[in-house]
Amino acid sequence: MRLRFLVIGLLALSFPAWAADSASPDDTAKFLAGMPVSTDSPLAPLTRERSWQAHAAYLNSTFRRVEDRQLSRVRRWSKANITVQRPTLFYMFSGPDFLYANSFFPDETTYVLSGLEPVGSVPDLNRVSGATMPRVLHTLDRSMVTLLNISFFITKHMKSELRASPVSGTLPLLYVFLARSGKTITEVSLVRLTENGDVVAPAGPVSPSTAQGVKITFSSSPGGPAQTLYYFSTNLANNGFRKSGFEQFCDKLGEGVALVKSGSYLLHSGGFSDVRNFLLKKPVAIAQDDTGIPVRFFGPDWQLRPFGHYLRPLGIFPNAYQPGLAQIFRQGDALDFGVGYRWRPHESNLLLAVKKGAATQPVKPEPARTEPPKPEPPTESAKPAESAIQGSKRS
Repeated sequence: MRLRFLVIGLLALSFPAWAADSASPDDTAKFLAGMPVSTDSPLAPLTRERSWQAHAAYLNSTFRRVEDRQLSRVRRWSKANITVQRPTLFYMFSGPDFLYANSFFPDETTYVLSGLEPVGSVPDLNRVSGATMPRVLHTLDRSMVTLLNISFFITKHMKSELRASPVSGTLPLLYVFLARSGKTITEVSLVRLTENGDVVAPAGPVSPSTAQGVKITFSSSPGGPAQTLYYFSTNLANNGFRKSGFEQFCDKLGEGVALVKSGSYLLHSGGFSDVRNFLLKKPVAIAQDDTGIPVRFFGPDWQLRPFGHYLRPLGIFPNAYQPGLAQIFRQGDALDFGVGYRWRPHESNLLLAVKKGAATQPVKPEPARTEPPKPEPPTESAKPAESAIQGSKRS
């Protein structure tokens, strides 16, 4: 991998100046994802450059491996076990991880992702010089290493990589994951939330507590029904979840489903009780690893089904062990993929919690108001040393 990055750097000067015409969001996403763009796109000639082709070859190989050993298995597991349907997915502490959101819940109308990672600007490749683009591709690849190898982001690594690039923030990663998931992007707009949870265009000075985000409209097939992805950079602790308007925004979307993985055990803390209570109220089904809602908070109205093996949390989370969860996992069903901090399949755990009596048919939400085999060992840079994971904890 290091040799590949060195080759890209040496080829930097072979990149020509960028075309003046703006590329569509979909072509921009495909270009960043190392995929063919439209033949009439201003980016099309640039895909013939050796630097981009090296980038594309690397991502093609990487995503084939991830598809075979992770994502295809996640989709099979989801299809076999998640029978409750709702139109909205709430994925707290996700960062830009649309890849696993879509694999666990592939048919949602609305995806709501959130984390502390900044949104960044809408990528405009016209502003990137030919000599700089190889570095953009280099840092983009490195920022995805841990997610693609061990199923989660190490936040401080991702921030460090993307901060060094002129194409920064979570948006480039969302673009790549949407494109590599086979989605067609039709519209992208930066947004923010009002205190009562309405989605508005960003304008003028805003409070530091304001949830800044992006709204991406896409479809899963050409001409298919529109779907929406929201990502909000916001504080999910009790001093931010409601104050930012994010709780009110999520509440307006009605019943949904939820995903929690590699969440630094924040939902175990009293400082995140507001978001925990929301997840116990609105979603009718939750797929989570042991960093999610502690099992003691699930009442008798929940049906709990364990998959995989529950081991003690890593040593940097000494108070996160749950004897009650260990009891539940004494008879866990098989899990043939890895997820969470214990990312090896024979060490991973996944709990599927479903509200008893939940209807299997989708419930249309009230619209929100808007204005315009065993995985290969990872590379050295992807190994989740406990100190590195500790750096990813969110607050």
